[in-house]
Amino acid sequence: MINRAVLTGRLTRDPELRFTANGTAVATFTLAVDRQFRNQNGERDADFINCVIWRKPAENFKNFTHKGSLVGVEGRIQTRNYENQQGNRVYVTEVIVENFALLEPRQNGGMNQGGQQPFNDGSNQPFGGQSQQFGGAQQNSAPQSDSSSNFGGSMPSNDAPFSAGDNNDGGKKIDVSDDELPF
Repeated sequence: MINRAVLTGRLTRDPELRFTANGTAVATFTLAVDRQFRNQNGERDADFINCVIWRKPAENFKNFTHKGSLVGVEGRIQTRNYENQQGNRVYVTEVIVENFALLEPRQNGGMNQGGQQPFNDGSNQPFGGQSQQFGGAQQNSAPQSDSSSNFGGSMPSNDAPFSAGDNNDGGKKIDVSDDELPF
């Protein structure tokens, strides 16, 4: 089974950082993600996705983002339910963030002014496969071979996403017609 969510959007409010009874940090935030098409008025609608991030990455996220920050997140979709004070069953769907990247330069200095500053959950696999740079100290992620993608998959060495077998010397190409596409 595959349950992966990769989103790029802007924070609708400052992240809310709380701590569980045993001291584990958890931050919640809502990400506004623009849709790819325009509505009847020619404007882009947005989806507002609830997100949760845990532990040290939650503290980092709270410290380095604010309302309006452009971020990329990667994680999994999770559903849960509970009974509210009125006795009604409430269902919640949210993204549990495992990796995130700041996609704009920080305005107040102190961070890499080049743009993207990825953080991760400690697994040395930052969002987008980039090296980490934080406060002038750089920590490189685990080396990746040319045949691996950013999210653990593999691609042929010629970067042809729809090729079959070893395509170094004329492997077969997969022929996909428009009728076979699900969209």
